[in-house]
Parts: sequence; structure tokens; C-alpha cells
Amino acid sequence: MDKWMIVAAALLVALCVVLWWTRQHSAPGAGAKAEDRLDTLTGWPPQATRLLTTAQRLAYGTLTRAMPGHMILAQVPLARFLKVPSRHSYGEWLKRMGNQCGDLVVCDMASQVVAVVEVQAPAGIATDRARRRLNRMARVLKAAGIPLHVWTENALPSVETARELILPKPAAPLESPPSQIVGATPRAAPAPTSPTPFDLPERDPSADEFIELREPPPSTWFDEFDSGPTPLQKPPKKP
Repeated sequence: MDKWMIVAAALLVALCVVLWWTRQHSAPGAGAKAEDRLDTLTGWPPQATRLLTTAQRLAYGTLTRAMPGHMILAQVPLARFLKVPSRHSYGEWLKRMGNQCGDLVVCDMASQVVAVVEVQAPAGIATDRARRRLNRMARVLKAAGIPLHVWTENALPSVETARELILPKPAAPLESPPSQIVGATPRAAPAPTSPTPFDLPERDPSADEFIELREPPPSTWFDEFDSGPTPLQKPPKKP
């Protein structure tokens, strides 16, 4: 009887080992094949939806009226306008911050980011996850030197207030006091200067110097980090 019990226990242990090995080696492959057979459109049927909430649309309208000489972009990923060093994994940075989007991004006419506006729910309604996300975004934008303005959904600023918050007026220069000397003669108007080469009618405008607008940093695209290492140039041979 003891011999048959030992044999049965050994067979049971062997069966458990075989089942564990089969699950470890066949389950991932079967799942991958089933996922490959699933069509993208059939498994995830797409449907168009709105890009902004009602409060974000109102904030967008406020910004467009407050800053007519600027570009207002909506839901821009941070990875699109932030450049980070590539000495660490870029994919890891994308998992931490790159997938987040700024609600409204204010740019000048050269598409340089001036400020980011986040439209948040009131303090009592905002979730802990939303607060943590906002804190991470604030730290990253502060390190990049980009101002972050947080607006509350039920207390959006006016057009004038939004303009003053994002583009504060420069301090007015101090006016020099008027002359206290009695009988002082006013300064004569400056003599007209001779016309510059730019005022001549026969000037060739094709020879003018134009300012080249800079393109966005190429490191914001994840595809460009999959390229192989660049070979170093060989040192010149000594004579």
C-alpha cells in the first residue's frame, strides 16, 4: 500500500509540473495569436467625439479674443513641445510625462510656446489623480521655463484679465522732469537723415537677409530614437 501511495504522489507531482510548464510556454503564444487575429476596426470601432469640454471651449474663446496675435492650440502632448536629453530611455519618459497633454497652449506666430493653460474642476470636485497629474505637469513646465496658468471651470477670467495674466504689461519708463531753467530754449528738431538703402526704389529685395524660423526639436518624435548609433569619424592620418 505504501508503494502505491508513493507512485500516486509522484504521478501527481509530475502532472502538476507538466501543467505549469504548459501554461508558462503556451499561454503567451496563444494570446498573441488571438490578438493578431483581432482586427483593429472590428475590435475597437472608432467614433468621432469632441476634443474640448464646455469649460475648455469657453477658455479657448477667451484666449483667442485676448491674444489675437498668437496661436492657441488645444490638447497638445507635452512630448510635442518639450525636448529632453536622450541619455536615459525616451520611452520611459514618455510613460511618465510624454502622454500628458496641455489643455490650451499659447504660442507666438513662430509656434514658440509662451504659456500653457489648464482648465481644472473646482477644488472640492477635483480627484487626487487629477491633482497629482497637475503637480507633475507644473514641475516639468517650471523646469522648462514655461508658465503654467490654472483656471477653474466655474470662474474663468475675463478677456482683459487673461491678457494681463499671460502677457503682463512692461513697466512704463520714468519720464525726465521738465527743464527748470527760465528762458531755456527748446531743443531743435533733429535734421532729416538721408534715405537708407532700403528706401531706394531701385533696391533689389532678393538680396535682403531673412530670419529663418526654427523647426520643432526632432527629439520629440519617438521614431527617431530607434535609429542605430552614428559612427564616429576616423581621425586623419599623420603624414
